[in-house]
Amino acid sequence: MATIEECRAALDRLAENLAGASGDLREAAAPDRSLSCHITDLDVTFTGHLAGGHIQDVETVPGTPERRAEIGLTMAGDDLVALVDGRLNFARAWAGGRVRVQAGLRDVLRLRKLL
Repeated sequence: MATIEECRAALDRLAENLAGASGDLREAAAPDRSLSCHITDLDVTFTGHLAGGHIQDVETVPGTPERRAEIGLTMAGDDLVALVDGRLNFARAWAGGRVRVQAGLRDVLRLRKLL
């Protein structure tokens, strides 16, 4: 089971990947959206803001946040780490129920490119 620190490090790697992205990937990361990632096995949520290809203002809160983000992800910590490391395919994880997404269809299609 991934720790809070490992999950935060995975989000930091995702932020670095977004910051250095170009082309289609950069375009997919461009929307200005609130973002949350609830880690079910740790019962913590990382909240932040996706803007200009960067994840900004990331905070860790216990449980689920009171306010729903525009893009909400729910998964186990190991799955977050595997997604960011490229060992887990986002579309397959989503279709198989390992990753739950609460977002508009356009945002879901963008996420597929990012993860």
